[in-house]
Amino acid sequence: MKRNIIIIDEEKCTGCGDCIVNCAEGSLEIINGKAVLVKESLCDGLGACIGHCPEGALHLEVREVDAYDEEQVEERLKEIGRPALKEHAPAAVPVFGGCPSANASTRVAEPMGSCCDASPSQLGQWPVQLTLVRPDAAYFKDSDLMMAADCVPFAYPDFHKDFLAGNTVVVACPKLDDAEAHYAKMVEVFKHSEIKSVTVLRMEVPCCGGLAGMTKKAIEQSGADIKFFEVMIGRDGTILEDSRAA
Repeated sequence: MKRNIIIIDEEKCTGCGDCIVNCAEGSLEIINGKAVLVKESLCDGLGACIGHCPEGALHLEVREVDAYDEEQVEERLKEIGRPALKEHAPAAVPVFGGCPSANASTRVAEPMGSCCDASPSQLGQWPVQLTLVRPDAAYFKDSDLMMAADCVPFAYPDFHKDFLAGNTVVVACPKLDDAEAHYAKMVEVFKHSEIKSVTVLRMEVPCCGGLAGMTKKAIEQSGADIKFFEVMIGRDGTILEDSRAA
């Protein structure tokens, strides 16, 4: 089948192993000092590992490969001694397998202000789901686009004020949605929209890095000259990383 698959540039790869621990499926391995994709059917094509490579040696490519096989993934994780994808590891334990976004946790929220403190919505378009937007929609033209993971607006309290005001937005989940369809839609949006910049707003969990990886590859595939930025939001609602400030 034709789908996204991770590609490793051997010349850039230094064998640091950062991608290995950030691949939830255990599909990567260091062999002869280089990261190697063990088996195509183990790679989900979301690119969660891409953002963790300090050398930029990883990217996604659409090509004919074996279908993703979760049963083989579970066998692989068992073989290398990592937790199964469906297991919820305790939050206090470093998670090197499975998706940390599924870990159950709670926190005490800060008290809300009075109703008079509420700010008006800054949403200036509809729809916002990537699946539903039209690539040639007028609101994309000459805009700065916020590409937000589904959880970001819930985790970051000032989402409307800090990110949405004056910008267009689409939301998507790199783990639960159709990654191939999202990638194709991104390419079409970037081709036809004359977007000035794209800021990916993602959560801190590794699987969310797939949204950034797909977006960067889609910009490249579209041939458009679009500035790219990435902001990582912590589960406590704080900004952990922001490339716009670089």
